Amino acid sequence: MTAQTAATITYRPGVWLMDTHLNRLGCLMATEGGRAQLRPPGGGREWDVDPDTLRLARADEKRAAGVR
Repeated sequence: MTAQTAATITYRPGVWLMDTHLNRLGCLMATEGGRAQLRPPGGGREWDVDPDTLRLARADEKRAAGVR
């Protein structure tokens, strides 16, 4: 793991992120145990993500998923 851990994740709940490992868009719900929890657009089951695989979602990715 890099320097980014659960204690240093700078993203706030509600921000749209890309899970680059799964190539999935999700809304950050929480961080727990060194992992981030994302929920897909429109709701559904959350999944755990290694913070090293996260980046901010681009506008075109959010548009394609129908989110702002």
